[in-house]
Parts: sequence; structure tokens; C-alpha cells
Amino acid sequence: MSVSLRKYWLAVLFFCGICTCSLGQQAPPYPEYTDTSIVEGPVANLTIRQLNISGNRKTRPEIILRELPFRAGEAIAAKSLAGKLETAKSRLLNTSLFDEVLVSTTQVEEGVVDVWIDLNERWYIYPLPILKPVGRNMNEWLFEQKANLERVNYGVKLSYNNAMGVNDKVRFNFISGYTRQFSFSYERPYMDQKLRWGLNLGFATGKNREINYNTVADKQVFLKDDEYVRDFSWATLGFTYRHAIKTRHRIGFNFFSERVHDTVIALNPAYFRHGRKSVNFPELFYTFSFTDLDYNPYPTRGYATEISFYKKGVNKYVNSWQLTTHVLGAWPVAKKLFFALRGYGSIKLPFRQPYFNLRFLGYSNTFLQGYEYYVIDGVAGGYIKPTLTRELFFFKIKLPQGRYNRVEHLPIRIFGKVYGNAGYVYNPQPGNNYLSNTLLFSGGAGIDILSLSDFTIKLEWTMNRSGQNGLFLHNKSMF
Repeated sequence: MSVSLRKYWLAVLFFCGICTCSLGQQAPPYPEYTDTSIVEGPVANLTIRQLNISGNRKTRPEIILRELPFRAGEAIAAKSLAGKLETAKSRLLNTSLFDEVLVSTTQVEEGVVDVWIDLNERWYIYPLPILKPVGRNMNEWLFEQKANLERVNYGVKLSYNNAMGVNDKVRFNFISGYTRQFSFSYERPYMDQKLRWGLNLGFATGKNREINYNTVADKQVFLKDDEYVRDFSWATLGFTYRHAIKTRHRIGFNFFSERVHDTVIALNPAYFRHGRKSVNFPELFYTFSFTDLDYNPYPTRGYATEISFYKKGVNKYVNSWQLTTHVLGAWPVAKKLFFALRGYGSIKLPFRQPYFNLRFLGYSNTFLQGYEYYVIDGVAGGYIKPTLTRELFFFKIKLPQGRYNRVEHLPIRIFGKVYGNAGYVYNPQPGNNYLSNTLLFSGGAGIDILSLSDFTIKLEWTMNRSGQNGLFLHNKSMF
């Protein structure tokens, strides 16, 4: 087996180690269908007599009812029934609380129906070991860092989803290895009786023996030492407001603290402003999001947008305003054929910023396909990504049944796709970097694999403007 193939097998093992497929439960014996004769009959309107919910052993009923496009006692047009049932299923799946959702109806009498909602809840508690390579993406760790096991984080991660039955999330991370870090976060989407206001809070503290102190030739340059060269901590407190189903507002406050070794400032005096070794600063943020997608982890129909505003710092050392937007549109073109268009744009003011605040593309999940081995620093720019996707296969693997198994089959969906990228980043201080201040584009083809618990793995072959090409591994889908 070649070195490249061995590395890809290693990547797959890491993906399997950090992604867990959960199990649901068997459906009850009532009818698993929508009675189409209800729609085809002469009745113009239907009255929903009652809603019957089963399978929600943990989730509170009000969390489920909030997502439905109908209520008990409501009269709806018969011709719109099928569409509303599909909408209900899509919204419940998008809560990430359930692996499987079945919404069906039975006729009680002429013009009157009961709605049945059968749910397979996910496994909510995940005490898992952490074994995760450190890098902007899997490809960088495999090939730029030569799969260096010293650049791996290990530890323990405890995730408790739906802890109080209201789709809340608790996270504890104890990390050692490349990074030493402890973090905690709690997210509760609803605190009030009207299910509109939510709360988010968290903090983290840690240190590194290695730091990315500069960018040269659009590659990160690192300083490594036996001593810790970076100490950091942050805390966040935010609130969410969701009056309607499709829109959400987030507003909050972050506080950051970072200190670096003297050597970092000697190598790059612009890492912080004015040769400082440390910064402490607040950040205010506001985000508006609109989501109307059939399936958030892998949308094939609908629209979504997210607009964020940040005010970072209040003094001469850290002072910036930032506006960022993500957009997504997905449309069915033919049976099993879909077209999607993703866009991203951001601007930071003023344009003169310290190095640590110049990160733009190539960090986290904001990148241009085909440029995975590079970072592009700057203060303004964005990209567009058109994609044409076709579902190739859909099959289920029968699972052995036991006391703790809650689904009978493991669904697998495989998509083939072709795509393109076009982007631009403005950097008034490019230094020895050449990807900023020029139009970038790329294109390629790939395979996406979907399964339970929003598990997605994407294998892509891409060629960029410079003729560089290769296979790349990703797992992000929405934006």
C-alpha cells in the first residue's frame, strides 16, 4: 500500500474515532402511512382532532409541538396535508434530536384526522476519548505535517445532549497532548414558557508549546519550544431569541485573554499591536439567521442565511468592527439531481489590524476547495461555491438487535457531485504572500456519504487556479 493510501486510511480511522452513529428505537404498531384517500376525497378542509406523539422518552412534548406547522383542533386545506406532514418531518429532523421521524395520519371520520408522530431519539450521552489531529483540516495534518503524532490532541470529551429534555447541550473537554485545555459550555435554546428565549454560556483555558506566529507564502509558520509559548482563556455569555420557526437572533458578550512568549514578539512584532506580549479584550456580537432547509446537515432544497456583527476591543491595542454573512440556496433540478449555491463575505474595519486578527480563509470551516494547504489572510473578501449533486445510492444495513440497539437498519446515502469555487481576499499588508489581492478559482468532483446522527464524510478531488490538484477529506456540509 502506498504512503498516500496509508494516510487516507489513517484519516478515515480518525473520522471514525471522532464521529459516533447513534441508535433509535422501533416504531409502535399503529399505521405507518399517510392515508392518501383523505386528500383525494371530496372534503376541502380537514380538522386535526389530536396529535399522538411516541418515542420521545427524553424530549419534552412542547419542544416537539413547537416545530409543527399545525396544531390540534386546527382546520387545514386537504390538498396541503401532505406538504405539511413533510414539513413537520423535516423540522423535527433538523432539531438534531432524532435519527428517524415518521409523521402519518389516520381518518377518524369524514373531514377529521388524527396525526401520529413516531420518533427514534438519538443516544444523547457521549463520554468519548479524544484523539484528534491538530490542523486547519485533515489534509494539512496528513501531508503538510506528515501525520505527525506529536500534533495530536488526546483526552476525554463528555457531551450530554438534550440533558433536560429541551434540546439543551452540556459539553466538557479535558485535552492534553499538543494543546492543554479545559473547556465547558452549556446551551439551552428555551428558558421561558413561550419557548422563545435561550441561553448560551461557556469558558475555556489552556496553553500551547507551539504557536502560529506568522504567514509566509500563504503557509502558517510555527514556533515550537519546550516551554509553553501561548496561554489563553475565553468566556462567553449569550442569549437567543426565536419568535418564529425559521429565524433566530443571537446577542452576547465574549471576553478573550491571550499571552505569548517574548520570542513570538521578537519574530513578529505585529502579532499584537505595538509589540505587546498580551491582550485582554471584550467582544460584543449579534447574529441573525434564517433557515428554511429540508435537511440542515445536507440540504437539497431551501434557503439559509446568517449575518453576524462583531465589535472586538475598545482601545488602541484591539479595536475592530466586523460584518460577516453566509448564504445558501438549494434547488431540485430533476429526480435525485440538485443544485446548490453557497456564498460567504466579510469585512473588518479598520483595514490595519494586528496579525492575530487577519485570519480570513483557510481557518476552521471557511475555505476555498483546492486551497486546503494554504491560509489567506486579509480584511475583506469572500467566495461563491456552485455545486451540482446527484444521489447515486441509498441502502440500509441491517443491525444486530439487542437491549441497547434502538434502530433496525443503518441508512447510507451516497451522492456524486461536481463543483466550482471563486473567491477574493483583500489584504493591505500582504507581506510575502501571493494568494491575497488576486482572483482565485478552482473546480472538481467528489463523493459525499451520509448516515445517522448527521454523520457526513466528503471525499473530493479538486484542481485550483495554479494547476495544483489532489484528494481532500471534509465533513462540513451546510455553509
